Amino acid sequence: MSASPSPESAHQTLSEASMSDIGRCSHFASALIDGAAKASILDKYKTVVAWQARRSQEASSPAKRRKISAPTCGTCEVSLSRPFACLRCSYAGCWSEGHISDHLKGAGHAFCVDTRSGSVFCAECNDFIYDTSMDNIYLSTVVAVEERQTNFQVAKRGREPYQIWTPSDEESAALNDATVLPCQGRRGLLNLGQTCFLNVILQSFIHNPLLRNYFLGDRHNNKLCKHTDCTCCEMDNLFQEIYSANTTPFGPTSFLATTWKVSAEVSGYSQQDAHEFFITALNQIHGTCRGSTNISCNCIIHSTFAGQLQSDVTCERCGNVTSTVDPMLDISLELKGKTGEAVSGDNTLAGCLRRFTKPEKLGAKEYSCSKCTKVSPEAVKRLSIRKLPPVLSFQFKRFEHKTAGKSSPQKIDAAVRFPVTLNMAPYTTLVMNSKAKDGEKGYPGPDAMYEYDLFAVINHEGQMDNGHYTNFARFQDEWYRFDDDKVTPSTLGACLDSHAYMCFYVKRHLDYKPYMKPSYRLTRESDIVKEQALEKEKEAARMKEVDDALMAMVGAD
Repeated sequence: MSASPSPESAHQTLSEASMSDIGRCSHFASALIDGAAKASILDKYKTVVAWQARRSQEASSPAKRRKISAPTCGTCEVSLSRPFACLRCSYAGCWSEGHISDHLKGAGHAFCVDTRSGSVFCAECNDFIYDTSMDNIYLSTVVAVEERQTNFQVAKRGREPYQIWTPSDEESAALNDATVLPCQGRRGLLNLGQTCFLNVILQSFIHNPLLRNYFLGDRHNNKLCKHTDCTCCEMDNLFQEIYSANTTPFGPTSFLATTWKVSAEVSGYSQQDAHEFFITALNQIHGTCRGSTNISCNCIIHSTFAGQLQSDVTCERCGNVTSTVDPMLDISLELKGKTGEAVSGDNTLAGCLRRFTKPEKLGAKEYSCSKCTKVSPEAVKRLSIRKLPPVLSFQFKRFEHKTAGKSSPQKIDAAVRFPVTLNMAPYTTLVMNSKAKDGEKGYPGPDAMYEYDLFAVINHEGQMDNGHYTNFARFQDEWYRFDDDKVTPSTLGACLDSHAYMCFYVKRHLDYKPYMKPSYRLTRESDIVKEQALEKEKEAARMKEVDDALMAMVGAD
């Protein structure tokens, strides 16, 4: 008999099997035909997966870690860091010594599950199997556990349960009448004259899943918009072009012209900074988006990029802490330390974030304590992220402009290592405050609150006065390099080895909030009610005039 595959190869087996029906197990399909057997298997599977999800989340809390005991193998009684559970009985065993396989053969039970990955092993096939329905059940079970154990970082309440979208009759009819067009979402952009800075930012927008879903979902229709020089309309046109069947490079001339009209600081054919254009574009989209307000804005830009930074200033004389919360759309990170020299040993994204959130002493007369009512010469300021946005944008400060000590602008070419997955827990206010209180490592809540995946990177090649922007972007699980109109297949390794100027990460599991009507819709509905009431009053006044005229005519006769 051939040796059983290792658990580490399970995901590779699943990935290969998902490409065809070869990996589907006939034994598992037969077991699910009987209703009672199917209910028993699925209930046991959900119970085991939910137990592991709760256990892994509780283990991240220092207070609970000591109380959690590891399960033991039913045969050798060794503690199991990765239990395998039988889907027929209560047995759990180890994989490395083959005790779970021995149990399945001896007891005549067909299936077991790896509690860590949710992979199902078939004893008759002697292999891990793939089934789409089990994959979906695993993901929905883990997400349900996370939702029950996750609080928002600002409001102390649970997450809104995720619900799968099911089309209504009206939506189904619209989908049936729709024409399916082939689209790739990978289309180069023509350089219109030193506009590579614009092209890389537009490519980051195109590959941003939240912006993509918003504009492809017809949330802003350029044919119905009444704004002039509307950047949201330009975004709508851009997504229509990129996701069309046309594969030739597209020239964003209209987008550039609209940008010049509304933002004089980036107009003209001179080279612009990509980060400055990024902020300009966000402000333009925000200003022309439905629901745009100056306070508690729920437009697509603030729903996607907006987070909160908290600044805590501690008076070391009396211990008083003054906290200030400010909005943020991105985070700019220093590549140099306090001495002004590039930090070569810690030039990683994590290192930059540690420096960003590291406490720093304020200078004399920079802080006046409200409790001491004196100018404190001893005060410490610390930044932390109070609210994490769905999409994180990082800029590395590579460009140094002219100063008193420098006669010409310079560029920092130091390489910065950045990961494909990022856990932001150590830099949040919630975790930093809990560390200060408990003095132990770990963080509250599941990893889903803090984990992000890389989807786009912008690079700058050359010097400040003659440089060129390119970018990498992820389309599903494939990476591509964009150099204006040239689009070439690439790899994740090539992306991670590039000299990043900006990085974009999207949250792995989004936080859903209860549905509420946008403020602009509430205002519009209120205005409609007032208009209808006013029309009724006018109609009543007109009818009264008619009645009075008729009565006057009758009286005259």
